[in-house]
Amino acid sequence: MKGTVGELGEFGLIRELTSRLTTTPAVRIGPGDDAAVVAAPDRRVVASTDLLLEGRHFRRDWSTAYDVGRKAAAQNLADIAAMGAVPTALLLGLVAPAELPVTWATELMDGLRDECQVAGAAVVGGDVVRGDTIMISITALGDLRNHEPVTRGGAQPGDVVAVTGWLGWSAAGHAVLSRGFRSPRAFVEAHRRPEPPYHAGPAAAELGATAMCDVSDGLIADLGHIAEASKCRIDIRSGAIDVPSQMYDIGQAVGVDPIQWVLTGGEDHAIVATFPPDVKLPARWKVIGEVLNPSALPQVTVDGAPWTSKGGWDHFGDIES
Repeated sequence: MKGTVGELGEFGLIRELTSRLTTTPAVRIGPGDDAAVVAAPDRRVVASTDLLLEGRHFRRDWSTAYDVGRKAAAQNLADIAAMGAVPTALLLGLVAPAELPVTWATELMDGLRDECQVAGAAVVGGDVVRGDTIMISITALGDLRNHEPVTRGGAQPGDVVAVTGWLGWSAAGHAVLSRGFRSPRAFVEAHRRPEPPYHAGPAAAELGATAMCDVSDGLIADLGHIAEASKCRIDIRSGAIDVPSQMYDIGQAVGVDPIQWVLTGGEDHAIVATFPPDVKLPARWKVIGEVLNPSALPQVTVDGAPWTSKGGWDHFGDIES
């Protein structure tokens, strides 16, 4: 499709975007009315929202519109899964300059739609507004299916800490892109399109997870959220975390110890959870630490000692791994 969103107009753009969507049995009324209607059999709705700003969260010279759509959906749907819920629906708010090519907007929607299909959800509506910079607002919804939500506040001393999904891959990919390269491709793609283990969240709830979080800000930072909410200390065993050989190669090339990416790199959207010590975890979960009583040490330690290097993501502190 040729032309810009300004030439197509608001309602023409909405028609073009919604024509690309698929649906699921949970969607009772989709796009086209004043609001969508999504089934909530549990009678509780899990909701999460995020903003993505061009130049801050994505760059068009690094990522295609399709990549941005996949990533925008993934980071919100992962939050739903990390509560132990099943993703059901996603809403899009799009701010776009009038000169933005229509193809960019449609490819963005294709990415959102396809990532929703991976998670078992659907895009059910949204809004478009003219603005000077591309901004994307995503709201994701989910259903608990008669399970209690798994919050950050339930970890108990004696619990094990386990993770499933990738750690450090997105940060390594960011380092590669920052230096003008596009390979190793697997790490670059991990930064462009994270692959959260959506099904692991509800499965962890069924296994009896006591606390859970997706790794969006970095492992230490996100375990810090759990430790603070649970009023405990968490110790990570660095030797228990797998670091791919290619990540060492990237680290050597850019002068970074890859354990820095693994412990503090965000945007992989792995899921980290705490479990009672007697729970038999499936092979997809890797035990990487334990929950301890609070002490004078920081709430999260690595091999029994404070982690002194910078890392983790804080939008207002401007600290990035």
